Amino acid sequence: MPMSASMPDPIKWDDGFLYLLDQRKIPFEITYVKCANCTDVAKAIEKMIVRGAPAIGIAAAYGVVLASEGGPQEIQRGIERLSRTRPTAVNLFWALKKMENAVSSFLDETTEDDWDAHVPKKLLKDKLLITAQGIHEEERQIEKLIAFYGQSILSQNCRVLTHCNAGGLATGGIGTALGILKIAQKMGKEIQVYCDETRPLLQGARLSSWELWIEGLDVIVICDDMAAFLMKKGAVDLVIVGADRIALNGDTANKIGTYNLAVLCKYHDIPLYVAAPRSTIDIDLTDGEAIPIEERNPDEVRTFGGIKIFPDDISVWNPAFDVTPNGLISGIITEVGILKKPYEESIAKAMVASVNFKDIQRAGFE
Repeated sequence: MPMSASMPDPIKWDDGFLYLLDQRKIPFEITYVKCANCTDVAKAIEKMIVRGAPAIGIAAAYGVVLASEGGPQEIQRGIERLSRTRPTAVNLFWALKKMENAVSSFLDETTEDDWDAHVPKKLLKDKLLITAQGIHEEERQIEKLIAFYGQSILSQNCRVLTHCNAGGLATGGIGTALGILKIAQKMGKEIQVYCDETRPLLQGARLSSWELWIEGLDVIVICDDMAAFLMKKGAVDLVIVGADRIALNGDTANKIGTYNLAVLCKYHDIPLYVAAPRSTIDIDLTDGEAIPIEERNPDEVRTFGGIKIFPDDISVWNPAFDVTPNGLISGIITEVGILKKPYEESIAKAMVASVNFKDIQRAGFE
């Protein structure tokens, strides 16, 4: 039976401070980290207190709000600091650009004399807060549309494998990949979910399984290396994952191990879908070869549950993401519909398409 508790909000703004749910401690401890300045937010992103591409972008936007206490120069330093936190998640840079544009717009409307008098600082902070809250709310609404369009690919009785955590914990709303599963169940479909544990930080075992369990879904946790055997047994109908960056040709960067699943899906003739907002699409990259791949602390691999499992003298390679070629992706589920091959064409059309928010009501959301 699911827990009686509801899903905690991973990102909260309250009384001038940002509070981030510490996702390193889930599922056995629900605590928030208070961020009083931009540096606090940057460190929280780097330490993966907050994680998931959309959530990182939202948190960074609020980080710029906190930086505004020091005026325009401090804001620029804050943006530069935040941009160095997680290089793969393009939503981070998308959100920072929006905040930067809001600053530029405000400065165009003020004079140097105003700044000498310290008059507009509060007005600037207010404008930036409205912008950050707008990014946050837009993400919530967009995820409802992704869920609505995505549930259409699920049969009435469907067995789904997912990797890492692309749920509300990673996004600030109901989630992308996991949001699809949640709404499908609410629409009366029978959904069974296999969650890859997702080494080395176990986002699938710790976060996704817990998030879906709270929502009452039938969840089974498997080790990453069990997926092939599970597929061979005919126990998986499709795979749905999130994304951290998508190139214009559909190549997709996601949590390390996604490429493994895509190859397995190809061999076993199982569709693999990516669920992500358009803010995850990098319009400056033609293909996935140029996507920067973050490499993290070797100790994430050297330890398990806080216990060291092999000597420090043994080397470690710890890329946080891999890139799945577009030919292995069956479709990309966005807030404007499901994009199909050739992705160069469907993505180009999607980037200029209008969002139909009326479909949120059709999906039964309040």
